[in-house]
This record gives sequence, structure tokens and C-alpha cells, in this order.
Amino acid sequence: MNIFDKCYEFTRAEEAMAMGLYPYFTPIQKVAGNKVKVDGKDMIMVGSNNYLGLIDHPKVMKAAQDAVDKYGVATCGSRFLNGTLDLHVELEERLAKFTKKEAALTFSTGFQTNQGIISTLVGKGETIITDKMIHASIVDACRLSRGNVHKFKHNDMEDLEERISSLEKEMGKLIIVDGVFSMEGDLANLPVVVKLAKKYNARLMVDDAHGIGVMGKNGRGTAEHFGVEGDVDLIMGTFSKSFASLGGFVAGEKKVISYIKHFARALIFSASITPASVAAVLASLDIIENEPERRERLWKITQKMKTGFQTMGYKTGPTETPIIPLIIGTDELTFMLWRLVKDEGIFTNPVIFPAVPQGQSLIRTSYSATHTDEELDTVLAVFEKCGKQLGIIK
Repeated sequence: MNIFDKCYEFTRAEEAMAMGLYPYFTPIQKVAGNKVKVDGKDMIMVGSNNYLGLIDHPKVMKAAQDAVDKYGVATCGSRFLNGTLDLHVELEERLAKFTKKEAALTFSTGFQTNQGIISTLVGKGETIITDKMIHASIVDACRLSRGNVHKFKHNDMEDLEERISSLEKEMGKLIIVDGVFSMEGDLANLPVVVKLAKKYNARLMVDDAHGIGVMGKNGRGTAEHFGVEGDVDLIMGTFSKSFASLGGFVAGEKKVISYIKHFARALIFSASITPASVAAVLASLDIIENEPERRERLWKITQKMKTGFQTMGYKTGPTETPIIPLIIGTDELTFMLWRLVKDEGIFTNPVIFPAVPQGQSLIRTSYSATHTDEELDTVLAVFEKCGKQLGIIK
């Protein structure tokens, strides 16, 4: 038995490439606002998590460039040793204040953030209770922890209570949910999750990667949206969405953050976020706090696109956010629609199992506050044309 046999037997990607239906690892040659260049062709991007349109904001770009001039391009060390800059400390203080928590800690990626938090806090004899549709980074983090893992049906609060009520009250318990579920665009039922956490003596962590900057009057995320900020023990966020950068963070009680800081292997044994990335987040945070009109524009766009797709006959599922999925069903039809809209100059993301349930393959579209009405009208027209061509809509 050769350990590489599984690699040699994997032919699905090559088969899709031969058919012209391989949608992944697409090289983007140029980015200009919401336009990208692929294979020399300009396309409208509706597959990015650049929700507030800050990836090319002059202030953000200038902050990154100034940081490179001052600190160089990297720290070449972990936060634990030589990789902590005054910028990291400033950002953590700002994030703690922004999220209304005592302290915050940054990691090099969002994936590592979840690994660091969960594998550090949950030990043998303790329990994690998660929504079945949580992000893959949480799934892997749960595997790394030594705790027991219980999964409840997606957003099913009766199932959550049934599972948590079967556990010993004195057992250490951590409930973990996404604030915004990244594929379907729906929200966790945080008010009820909070009540159940209190009732059954559990701590609560919210992965708000897609909520921070977007949800809530001040952009503080899903907990602010529902008015339960003081009841969420740990808020996790990433910098690769609204903050237009790279990295992640966790905010919570000072003692808890200090414990994670000194025991999280994902932090201690990874190089710290680059100076340019940190500076970009700080500049983005300034904009999030001082330009609420960006969120207002984003929500107008969201309503326009959701209404437009639904009027055509597309199924958009339970989305309540700027993530608007078009649920197609089969993988083959999903890839065919992806290819047709790509040929028409629209960049989207086809999503299949295991990222979504079997038979629920979809085209994931997502929007930015800087999309123009002309761009949006073009996107709707293309999806109407291509959807009718494939018989998805009438």
C-alpha cells in the first residue's frame, strides 16, 4: 500500500478542468475596485468578502505603505518572542474597546484564531456544543481539543436545548456558533442561544467573521444586532472581510484572553501578522467607526439584489445578509451556471458538498458597499439570461 495511492486515484479535478468546469484557484491578474481581470478579461466581482469596499481605499493603502516604510515587510518572529510591534498592541486595545470587551488578542489568520481559542480552552472532560453548519476552522479546532463534541441541527434551538440539557450541569461547556453563516448568509438565533447558555451554565463563543463591520448599528457585529453584546463571552472576528486585510482576533475577559495568549500553540508557534496588515486593519477600523454610510449603502444593495433574484425565481434560502446564495441543487447544474455567468463577465463562487448539504449546491454571491447600480444591474441581467438558458428559472 502506497500512501500516495489516494493522490493518484483522485481525478475529479482533472476531469472538471478538461470539461472547462473547474472553478477553483482562479488566478486574478488585476484588481480595480469591484472589477477584476481574469485571463485578460475584465469581470465584475460578486464573490469577495470585501463587504465595505476597503481593499483599495486610499487611507487603508497609505497606512499599509507607511507601515512597510517604518517596520519592513514582516516581523520574522512570533508574538511570544520578537514579533510583537507596538502596532499589534495598539490594534488589540482598539479592538477591545470596539467590541466592548476587556481585552483582545490577534492571530495571523482567522483559521488559526479558532484553533487557538478552542484547543486551548477546552480540555479533557469538558464539552463543546456547536451548530452543525459551523465553519471548517471550528470543526478542526474541535478535533484538536481534548473535549467531547456535540452538534445540534442548524439553528434548531429545541435540538440545542435537548443536547445541552442531557449534559451534567457542572460540566465545563462551551457553545460555539457562527454569527453569520458564511455560505447561506443566515444569522444564528443569538437571543435564544444566550438564554440557553445561561440556563445550562455554559459559556458562549460567537465566530463573527462575516458579521463584524456589517451587522449592528455601529458595525460591532451580530451580538450588537441582537442587543446581546454583554451576554457573549468570546467574540471572534477576522480581518479578511470588512477589515480588508489578513488575520483574526478574539475579544473577551482579560483573564481569559491572557490564558489564551500564553497557551495557544497557534499563536506562540506562528509568525505574527505583518506590519502592513496590522496597519490596514487600524485604518479600516477608523472607517468602520466613522463612516456608517458605507453600511447603509451595503444594506440597500443587499435588498436590491435579494429582491431582484427572488423576483426572477431564484431560491435564495434564509439569508439575512449581503451574502446571497442562489440555491441550484445539483453540482453539475451549479457548475454550468457558474461557467455561463463567468463567460458573461461575472465572477462568482460555486459551492458544493461538504461546504453545503448534499443536494444543496449553490452559487454564492456577496456584495460590497462600493458596487455601483450599473454593475448590479449587469449582474442581475446576466443571471436572468443564464438562468433561463439552463432552465433554472422561467
